[in-house]
Amino acid sequence: MPLPRLIPCLDVAGGRVVKGVRFQGLRDAGDPVELGARYSDEGADELVFLDVKATLDGRRTLVALVERVAERLAIPFTVGGGVRSVEDACALLEAGADKVAVNSAALERPQLISELAAELGSQATVVAIDAEGGAVRSHAGTTATGLAAVDWAREAQARGAGEILLTSIDADGTRDGYDLELTSAVADAVDVPVIASGGAGDASHVAAALEVAQAALLASILHEDPARLGTLRVELRERGVALRC
Repeated sequence: MPLPRLIPCLDVAGGRVVKGVRFQGLRDAGDPVELGARYSDEGADELVFLDVKATLDGRRTLVALVERVAERLAIPFTVGGGVRSVEDACALLEAGADKVAVNSAALERPQLISELAAELGSQATVVAIDAEGGAVRSHAGTTATGLAAVDWAREAQARGAGEILLTSIDADGTRDGYDLELTSAVADAVDVPVIASGGAGDASHVAAALEVAQAALLASILHEDPARLGTLRVELRERGVALRC
């Protein structure tokens, strides 16, 4: 079994990293280029960059900014937000991304997942799922879809997704712990890796998430103090969590 991964996340709006609570009240959290470089230097296993306003603004991801972040990284890099076609995805890979995440566009046209998997490979195709009360929401959490997260995760895998990035809107930014019930249900429903997202406040939360998921996304817990990533690794190892070197 692959060792679990710790993955800092840069939610980006207006060219800046932002963070809120349950997708609301977004506040500035720093420069994505500098934060990305710092997380890479601090030993992150991977980095996720999500342009959280791209779909709402009806535009593509900020490719030039993605390229600037990628130039500073020595770790795998996943980028999402505003990806509506294979062409959009290829532009991000050319800018330095290793994987591409899709969310709202895949919900509108599920065939997009299959197209990306055929062109990029499943290993580079990530489906991001934002869920509230176990139900999928699209367009940065603003729109109900009528789909259950478990069912959509199963379909995403069947269509070629190589990884599921699962964010609990209920837990997002609260620092009260991940939604373990939702995460466990989705992880049990699929055979591909699941990244747990939303709610990390301390090492105990991350350790609990890694018992049911293959990776933990980290945002609020790190943005104010990127060096926390190193101490978090130490605390997790003291709890018996086997991590990558």
